[in-house]
Amino acid sequence: MVTEKIFETALGISSPCFIAGMNFDPNQRKLNIHVDFEVGSRFAVPGQAGMHPVHDTVTKTYRHLNFFQHECELEVRLPRVKLPDGKVMQITPPWRGKLSGFTLLFEAFVLLLARETTFTGAARISGLSIHRVMSLCERYVDEAVSTADFSEVHRLAIDETSRAKGHDYVSLFADADPDPERRRVLFVAEGREADTVGAFAPNLCAHGGKPTEIASISIDMSPAFIKGVQEHFPKAQITFDKFHVIAHASEAITTMRREEQQRDPSLKGLRWVLLKDRSKLTHAQRAELDGLLSRMTTTRTARAWHYREQLRDILTRKQPTVVARLLNAWCTNVLRSKVEPMKKVAEMIRSHFDGILAWVHSRQTNGFLEAINGLFQAAKRRARGYVRFKTIRTVIFMIAGKLDFSRINPYVAA
Repeated sequence: MVTEKIFETALGISSPCFIAGMNFDPNQRKLNIHVDFEVGSRFAVPGQAGMHPVHDTVTKTYRHLNFFQHECELEVRLPRVKLPDGKVMQITPPWRGKLSGFTLLFEAFVLLLARETTFTGAARISGLSIHRVMSLCERYVDEAVSTADFSEVHRLAIDETSRAKGHDYVSLFADADPDPERRRVLFVAEGREADTVGAFAPNLCAHGGKPTEIASISIDMSPAFIKGVQEHFPKAQITFDKFHVIAHASEAITTMRREEQQRDPSLKGLRWVLLKDRSKLTHAQRAELDGLLSRMTTTRTARAWHYREQLRDILTRKQPTVVARLLNAWCTNVLRSKVEPMKKVAEMIRSHFDGILAWVHSRQTNGFLEAINGLFQAAKRRARGYVRFKTIRTVIFMIAGKLDFSRINPYVAA
């Protein structure tokens, strides 16, 4: 009896329930704990007044945390009570998890494993099938997302990430609050079309947000995203951050180098020297770069690098009027040059001028979303890829949704 009392205290089992017995099978390495209730007990039912008599019982088995290295199961005789209106309802034990056959503590353990490793790893450690682990995580993510509050969301960041090889993408919508602690993924959708942005608008409303109260949205220069934002968030200021603009300029340098190296073999092997920040180059790499820049009058790749550095310097300034003047002058100079790839960048800047200038005001970037994309891609590589969109959505929310699972399960750390 002393042993049973110790286990009752450890498991949080109190009157009228008690441990009726335990059975340990060393061959199966399993501990079964039998839970019963006192004869004549009455039970409360949520939403129903008073205490109700037992009508009959059913026996349920719940997987619990291991007893040392052995599996532990609770075999519980659950009462079904009869209500005054004649209905019969089963009593739900306080330790029952969200998925059939698990306790809350065991589910909290599996969620912890799934956050720190792959679904396969969590399944191997917990002794469950990978399908059960995925189902558990999806259940918790769905329930936590359904209760999320977006009423304080006023700035958005939208970006896409690849889900597989080829042009197969999912789009991420995140709260771009100035406070990094409040930034989180709000919505994940298949594709990267204008309709993808349109699908988020009703979702925002369903969680207490208002499309008309979104002040700014940072996106890349995708025409589909631009169209979607203009249609569904008409009052939001579109922002194209500095890093996307510089990335286009860097691509122009690479294109120019590839064209020119067919005539000038000395440009081979300089890709990363030209793309990396000068301050991060080794002494030998800086010498290579300086040698190229000394031929600026005859090498268009060198001029492309110089134009990008000018653009980078312009976008570090904080006075909108100064940036507008310098950016216009930069576009004019580039368009008069013979560096064709960089001329396309100048045309792009002119066609997206207001959005680029908006970045000078807001300094809102998609940098944190790019970091989230990196974490997701790393998780995808460890798992050898994900087939279902629902799995991808679950993984992204577990990485960056900052979901409060403690509202669902008190044993999960918030």
